[in-house]
Amino acid sequence: MTTIIYISSFLALLGVLITIHEYGHFIVARMCNVHVQRFSIGMGPVLYKKYDKHGTEFALSAVPLGGYVSMITKKLIEIEPDSVKDLSEEQLKNTFDSKPKWQRAAIMFAGPLANFILSIFIFTLIFLNTPDPQTIPVVSNVINQDKNISSGSSLNVDDQILSINGTSVSEAKDINLELLSYAGYSGDLNILVKRSSNEDPISILMYVDDFLPTSESQNNPVKGLGVDIVYKMKPLIGKVLPDGAASEANLKSNDRVLKIGTTDIKYADDIRTLVSQNPNTNLEFKIERNQEILYLPVNIASQDNVGILGVTFGTSRGVLQSLSKGIYETYNLSIKTLQFIGKMLTGNMGTENLSGPIGIAQMAGNTAQAGFLPFMYLMALLSISLAVLNLLPIPVLDGGQLTLLGIEAVRGKPLPEKVENIIYTAGAVLVIMLMIFAIFNDVSRFI
Repeated sequence: MTTIIYISSFLALLGVLITIHEYGHFIVARMCNVHVQRFSIGMGPVLYKKYDKHGTEFALSAVPLGGYVSMITKKLIEIEPDSVKDLSEEQLKNTFDSKPKWQRAAIMFAGPLANFILSIFIFTLIFLNTPDPQTIPVVSNVINQDKNISSGSSLNVDDQILSINGTSVSEAKDINLELLSYAGYSGDLNILVKRSSNEDPISILMYVDDFLPTSESQNNPVKGLGVDIVYKMKPLIGKVLPDGAASEANLKSNDRVLKIGTTDIKYADDIRTLVSQNPNTNLEFKIERNQEILYLPVNIASQDNVGILGVTFGTSRGVLQSLSKGIYETYNLSIKTLQFIGKMLTGNMGTENLSGPIGIAQMAGNTAQAGFLPFMYLMALLSISLAVLNLLPIPVLDGGQLTLLGIEAVRGKPLPEKVENIIYTAGAVLVIMLMIFAIFNDVSRFI
């Protein structure tokens, strides 16, 4: 049963990503009036095919590791006249290479663009259906910092980390990705923190030399700062449960709890602790609501002699907020993907992070068993990876063809056919070698 889950989730994952990518090429080609001979999901022998009214063959092929959109070209007409003998004069006239450069570029870029749009859609869906945890990275332990400090001040226990070199961080994913982007870096990291003894945030300049130099250190980037970090939720009320103590006291969603009785509140855990220790007790809550300070008496309920408030923490997101965060998440992860590829090429990041079909199948199966949203999150991540990789200037990939179009625009004519053939062959060899290396990484993880 587990094997079936892994195989089916892998096929579903690749099927959606490839279909969306190729549909991007297909729909823009059709908008530019280029005749598409075949739209194939998968490679190799065709298992099933169907024609539409435009004469395009929609095919499902045997090998599910890719797909393609085959467009009519002048070269195809010359080399394989039999393959186009049934096409009309109008179709033969609308070849890919007869179109203006901007249309050809649009067709090539449309595949990666479709994957970016898919990731934005998925992230928006996820953010709409999950609460914003409203977490803060808080220093829980200082390990060894003295040799790294260049500002005269160091990180302290209970410091709230707000940003790293100007990039805001809140969740574990944010801070780890940001720190990984500095793997191999030597220089200052400007860490902005909020400290209870200071009203305003303070900057700490931390000097690093060859930051995160090994794969082991990259597995836990925060250790490179010489600290341990825990992620605590802000004291923001998310959902107020009906008929509970909070509801009866008129507490509302998005209320920030500042104080309970005489105790200052910094995090959601402070509320849980105080409430649980005071069953059947009337406590005064000092809250901030819409920039107004309110004092509300709350009769704490009791269950098994434990105090119960009747709220959840973490705020909900609206459609526009979710869409905005989805766009930013797609942009940020695209930039980070490019940075990590660059660091693999320079040796600053381990290439063992590269996964092939076996690794993807394992991730697909694991996330499918974890639930729908984790599976969709993986799909969004891989959709971004597929888009970014396809935009690399490697011949046979979309980015390589865009590069050749750029060269053609500068030269005023295409490269000689022999040169293009050599370039495409080299690109194909590079992609095959990359695939073999990724599969080797997959296999080595099981040895």
